[in-house]
Amino acid sequence: MKEKIAQIQELLRNELSSCESMQALDALRVKVLGKKGELTALLRGMGQLSPEERPAAGQMINDAREKMTAMLEEKLSALKKLEQQAALRRETIDVTQPCPMPAAGSEHPLTLVMNELVDCFTGMGFEVVEGPEVELDHFNFELMNIPKNHPARDAQDTFYIDDNIVLRTHTSPMQARTMLSRKPPIRIICPGRVYRADEVDASHSPVFHQMEGLVVDKDVTMADLRGTLNAFAERLYGKGITTRFRPSFFPFTEPSAEVDLTCVNCHGKGCRVCKGTGWIEVLGCGMVNPKVLEMCGIDSTVYSGFAFGIGLERIAMQRYSIPDMRLLYEGDMRFLGQFR
Repeated sequence: MKEKIAQIQELLRNELSSCESMQALDALRVKVLGKKGELTALLRGMGQLSPEERPAAGQMINDAREKMTAMLEEKLSALKKLEQQAALRRETIDVTQPCPMPAAGSEHPLTLVMNELVDCFTGMGFEVVEGPEVELDHFNFELMNIPKNHPARDAQDTFYIDDNIVLRTHTSPMQARTMLSRKPPIRIICPGRVYRADEVDASHSPVFHQMEGLVVDKDVTMADLRGTLNAFAERLYGKGITTRFRPSFFPFTEPSAEVDLTCVNCHGKGCRVCKGTGWIEVLGCGMVNPKVLEMCGIDSTVYSGFAFGIGLERIAMQRYSIPDMRLLYEGDMRFLGQFR
């Protein structure tokens, strides 16, 4: 029995020296200590020994199992260390090796336009304010002089969450929130995303961007509004661009106007872009309706104001000659890469 155990230990020692992988080590463990292994076979053969010999034989086999298990564990630890060293060598990164730089990203054309307009109006003393896109009907409509069942609501194509909560149809609610929370003088712009239930096509989207402007102070007139918009037009398109006001109607302004700019493509001569008129419509504006001022707690006999709303998609499409609004939302890197 002692000789057989010594032979198995010597066999294990010899094969461990040539074992170079975890798989080979596991196969060797099964060969020696497994259910059908050589040491296990000695245990099964103990039935042939006399009762007096069995305790000593069992003790020798258990001692041998402990020694061989320790030898296997030692080899396993050595193989793991070697594998770890090999993995570190494979994964070593040479930080001094030159590599191609990743392509630089670019700002979205809507972001470019919004930032430029913000710079333009903050340079004229306006403050940027932002508010929730999920808005109360009270701020979105009622404080804008559009009460429930008002015909003007039919033109808004509103997304209703419930009877009193909507996805804002314009950024005008921030005008009401601002007038309710502070006293004049007020000079703010409100850029942001708005929602209307429009069909998607080349010039319409259910999600688009606006920038509202509001000024409330003593002795504010239509001339102040026109001067502000003239400065905006020249900043955006350069000298020689003029504005044209056409009468219009908005419930929250009185009087109201649609504003056209000199066509930047033909400079007023008439072309395909402006349909031969020499003008392009860009925004709506007007003097703040006295009812809106009174509902927001501002004395309309002392203060007056003007407001305007600019569609950022329209400005971006004109500025960069983008023929289809859908290009702004599709995330096509070939298109966006042109604004890098």
